Amino acid sequence: MSGIIRDAGPDDLPRILEITNHAILTGTALWTITPATLETRGAWMAERRAAGHPVLVVVEEGAVQGFGSYGAFRPHDGYRHTVEHSLYVDPAAQRRGHGQAMLSALIAHATQAGLHAMVGGIAAENTASIALHERFGFTAAARLPEVGAKFGRWLDLVFMHRLLGAGPAPTAPHRPGEPA
Repeated sequence: MSGIIRDAGPDDLPRILEITNHAILTGTALWTITPATLETRGAWMAERRAAGHPVLVVVEEGAVQGFGSYGAFRPHDGYRHTVEHSLYVDPAAQRRGHGQAMLSALIAHATQAGLHAMVGGIAAENTASIALHERFGFTAAARLPEVGAKFGRWLDLVFMHRLLGAGPAPTAPHRPGEPA
């Protein structure tokens, strides 16, 4: 059973924070050891929204069970058609289709927004997430050995990649001082 996907609101921030901090403190999905705060999660949500990027939640029986979003892949103009996504599901709610529903919604949103490619950075040991992404047409584009560390050990990063559709042809931004 998968829940209902909807836009996240300010009232969802405490639950998003709880899921985030569980991932930080117990796993290798987020490569930080510093717990987030309501202020930092609120700023994250505001930044995503200001850039036109979604913050979505999956709700089951009235409770937020997970969340997902995407943002800029890199800060340079050449990457403006590519986004990097993330999604997290409360461990107690996993294996109910929430990750599939969230990933499907993020892909649909990015496709509708006219984006060209989506990337996910996944800890190589997270074989369930890698398998989920493969089911949605992502391919492993790169494996970066020992680029991160957490819990006293080195971690490998797998970049998963998926093209979203034809989308518009890339346009070349004009250099300052050139005619438009």
